[in-house]
Amino acid sequence: MQYTALPHHDRASLLRGRQLAAAAALLAVGLQLWGLYRVGGPPQPSWFPNADKGEHALGFALPVFLILLTLAMRGVDWRLPGSGTRVLVVGVFAVHAVASEIIQYRWYRYRTGDPADVVADWAGIAVGVLLFRLVVQRRSRRAAEGLIAS
Repeated sequence: MQYTALPHHDRASLLRGRQLAAAAALLAVGLQLWGLYRVGGPPQPSWFPNADKGEHALGFALPVFLILLTLAMRGVDWRLPGSGTRVLVVGVFAVHAVASEIIQYRWYRYRTGDPADVVADWAGIAVGVLLFRLVVQRRSRRAAEGLIAS
């Protein structure tokens, strides 16, 4: 659904928002890569067993969410990325989850590949996609209510 053209300041605001989302996505991917491929693993507090699973989930949820958000913020309104694009983003991160654990297992002396980490990564991907869907649905509902009110 196309809406009427936005005033100049609204278009500038949307462009700024997209640039911020893109920068945040790049930062999130960079932090994810650092976390997965640093030489030593994360510290494990004795009072919180398997704390790294939360880090894995967040490390995959945040980049997936931000990349999909950046892709949705094209033009003067939000558009849901095509299904092929969404599948590509999810697929790249799902494959990367497995590849990172294999790399840690094969080539890192002080790291181990853990199948439970892959499950946490995949759960994070699912959370990122669901959060993105919620944001887009909420924004779409708000835009539709704005059209009805005017």
